[in-house]
Amino acid sequence: MNGRDFLSQLMIRGRRITDIFNFTRSKAIKWQETTLKKMLYTARNTEYGQKYGFDDILISKNPVEEYRKRVPLVTYSQMHEFWLRQYNGEADITWPGRCTHFALSSGTTEGASKYIPVNHDQLKAMIRASRRQLLAMALTDIPKDFLTKDYLMLGGCTDLNYNGISYSGDLSGITTANIPNWFERFSRPGPEITAIKDWEEKVNRIVEEAPQWDIVMLAGAPSWMRLLIERIIKRYQVNNIHEIWPNLSIYCWGAVALAPYRQSLDSMMGRPIIYMESYLASEAYVANQTKPDAGGMRLVFRNNTYFEFVAFNEENFDADSNLKPTATAIGLEDVVADMDYAIILTTPAGAWRYMIGDTIRFTNPDICEIKITGRTKQFLSITGEHLSVDNMMDGLRRTADDFQTDFTEFTVKGVKEGSNFVHHWYISNQNTTLDTEAIKGKLDQHLRELNDDYHTERNHVLTGMYLHLLPEEVFLTFLEKHLKLGGQSKFPRVLSDNLYPLWVEHVKSYVNQPST
Repeated sequence: MNGRDFLSQLMIRGRRITDIFNFTRSKAIKWQETTLKKMLYTARNTEYGQKYGFDDILISKNPVEEYRKRVPLVTYSQMHEFWLRQYNGEADITWPGRCTHFALSSGTTEGASKYIPVNHDQLKAMIRASRRQLLAMALTDIPKDFLTKDYLMLGGCTDLNYNGISYSGDLSGITTANIPNWFERFSRPGPEITAIKDWEEKVNRIVEEAPQWDIVMLAGAPSWMRLLIERIIKRYQVNNIHEIWPNLSIYCWGAVALAPYRQSLDSMMGRPIIYMESYLASEAYVANQTKPDAGGMRLVFRNNTYFEFVAFNEENFDADSNLKPTATAIGLEDVVADMDYAIILTTPAGAWRYMIGDTIRFTNPDICEIKITGRTKQFLSITGEHLSVDNMMDGLRRTADDFQTDFTEFTVKGVKEGSNFVHHWYISNQNTTLDTEAIKGKLDQHLRELNDDYHTERNHVLTGMYLHLLPEEVFLTFLEKHLKLGGQSKFPRVLSDNLYPLWVEHVKSYVNQPST
């Protein structure tokens, strides 16, 4: 099937499945109950299903309520023993059959790698959701022959690690290695380059081959996509990327917030393009943006994923942002707008009531539209300031606007200083003439306006604020040395106790301690 034929089929299918894009909360609730029953039935004879009585849940009067009573909320530490056995080759543990592929994920706050199962059923669900995202793009105001052109996906290495039993690697590497045949001939950079393990070598190869492709769509994290486009423009001495890829029309992004990179990306374009956000976690394809002007992403339903939500507050989480044993999860029927929730997933990869560590907020509960607000372990609250990553991003955006500049990367650490506490901010900016003290003052002002708790604490025990401006390469070299350099790499917005000493050592030649 050629691109035009497939586009026609997409349009026909689009008319038939518009309810996937245009649904109400009540319809989604019905879909969710059906999805949960289906997964419970499928996994009822697994070790996990027997342990928690999936059969009994299914025959109960209210399977959803019974599921929440019998099956505990878990984090990776509780699932590790089950998933490790699967990684070592055991079958029928948390999902029927063997799982041979595992996504390596260190999150953004922990150093040790996590092995998240990505079995065949989960891959099917992820690919199905990706097709729907492609359909949503096809229905936007872009050239209707865009499916006949090339798509550049900047992701991880497809040459996966193999221990003799199981494969492991970046989720993007696993999914790229399993893309449908019809899509493979349009996908760039192609299997030879995607198999390259060294990130710098991979990027250099993409830059060299860039003029040979007719790219219409980009996909990948904004931080790395911006750097790639910069290199292409510099290599070929052009004014903007459209001189290389004149048909570039759409950019599908995820993993990190777009706002810090939007101004820079726009400046490298010859004309406006459409930005569409997706939320693909290692555990599931959670949500995607269905319209360019949408206020957020809509949760992906009818795709073998069951969603629950735990209000991110003191009732459910302790002072270290750990889930309390008494924490209560709710369903779609009870969520409200403008409240942060930790998202809980049940998936065909054998994740049962699993907290993935992200926090979200419903921008429109009636159509199940959300935005990502941060990580459960990346809320900075050493004195009760409860500063979220969302607050940090918003404060930095406002500060960047004040100084007509952009701050792409940043990280923060709260530390004790004498009898009081201080925040250390490290922000990337290439302009060495900026007034650090003025930036610090504006950022502090905006954070006070955004967060009443922060304002209160700044007047009491949170007495200081250090701010350091650094070249962006300082962040990238730290990623390469201590975390992971690649298309899905994300710099931690709040430094953990383990990473902070390593970071301080890394930046000591750049940082002069200013006054607070």
